[in-house]
Amino acid sequence: MADDLPGFFASPMLSLVSLELQQAAEPAQLFLSDHSPIPPPFLAISKLKSLSLTQTPLCPPLLTITSLVELKLIGYTSPFHFGTFLGFLVSNPDLELVVLDIQFVTGSVETPPAGKVSLPRLRRLSITCSKAIDSRGLLSCISLPRGVHLEVEFTPDQPAHLSSFLPSPPTPVQDLLAPITTIKTQLTPQELHLFGNGSVFTFRSPNTPVLGHSELKLFPTTDVRELHTNIYPRVYGDVGISRLMARLPALETLAISQTPFPRGLLSVLTEEPVLCPALRTIAFLDCDIDSSIIKELGEAAMKRRDSTTTRLYRVVIVNSTGAPPDLASIKQLRKCIPCVEVRVDDKLPDLS
Repeated sequence: MADDLPGFFASPMLSLVSLELQQAAEPAQLFLSDHSPIPPPFLAISKLKSLSLTQTPLCPPLLTITSLVELKLIGYTSPFHFGTFLGFLVSNPDLELVVLDIQFVTGSVETPPAGKVSLPRLRRLSITCSKAIDSRGLLSCISLPRGVHLEVEFTPDQPAHLSSFLPSPPTPVQDLLAPITTIKTQLTPQELHLFGNGSVFTFRSPNTPVLGHSELKLFPTTDVRELHTNIYPRVYGDVGISRLMARLPALETLAISQTPFPRGLLSVLTEEPVLCPALRTIAFLDCDIDSSIIKELGEAAMKRRDSTTTRLYRVVIVNSTGAPPDLASIKQLRKCIPCVEVRVDDKLPDLS
């Protein structure tokens, strides 16, 4: 590709709307063969809406663009100066999609500009970083509008706490999501999704616990109505699960994906004072639910049924790979829970 660039950039491109460049090997230097800068026709781009660069430098002539709606920088191996990049964002206020897999020059993030970058039309901001400070710096300097989908992905193997990737204090993201109504998490791969106020925050990390007491302390969770999760006792422990549930006083729906399902986990629902008093629905998705687990659930339901404010009303068991649980156990469970659904398919029911 590098050999074709001089001729490409020498052509008039006044009507160019979308530009996508991909370098298969080492990033090319976007200069002519005589090392002179890219000629004026390229600088005259005024209609470019979409710019996608894969392993290709964001060279100085490209920094003059002011009309972008979509920006994707993937596999950017050369550190970029943080202040220069923010200036580029300021020059493109109509951006709606920003996908970044870049790193910033060491030290440049520690001295951000006084004002924030305003991107009022932004709908998705995706950051893949090898240093938490890069994510923290960007989120501290961009004014995030309501309704944005914010994604942060951490690439190294060593664990790092979620707070390292957020502004300190994490007020911009807190205000963006409040009130948070739904939390979804999984451990393979490790992901955390927070939904609230029309916005979504997603955090991915290969080796970082993404849902626990310390993570939820970063966000207001008193309005969470739904929790979809894998819960590993070896990660959280019984005490950790209780503390997790205690931070969700308004929880109405608990959906668990866990194989094998750990015995004793449901005992937290029998604790005093009652955890998650508003809980009405429990769903088991692709869990190995045997008669002993059904018995635990029945004991929890019996403990909570004496009060209309804490009673469990619905249990959903969905297994797309194995056989349903013992029929006799299900019949027994239906004596204390009004609605018990058992399905062997791959369709997730409406849990609302």
